[in-house]
Amino acid sequence: MEKLLINGMEFDAYSVKFPKSTLLFIGGSKGVLGCGYFNIETADKVGEAIAVVTGVKNFDDMRQAKVIKLSAAAAALGIQIGDSGEDVLAKIY
Repeated sequence: MEKLLINGMEFDAYSVKFPKSTLLFIGGSKGVLGCGYFNIETADKVGEAIAVVTGVKNFDDMRQAKVIKLSAAAAALGIQIGDSGEDVLAKIY
């Protein structure tokens, strides 16, 4: 776990290495920006706000990537498909 300071906002960022890939997510007080490992159906069942970006290898990639799927709770925060990861972070802070 590491702390990220982005545009004056502090987030908890997690990186879990697997043999062939890495699970990444950045958590805010209202939700999570995560990589493709995250399951939106599960997030919807439990009411979590999660936006997913793919093709990312690190936290900087996540900030630039576009959201490809999101939970209903994330949509309720104003997050949309195509938003940048940085846009998501501002909404989940």
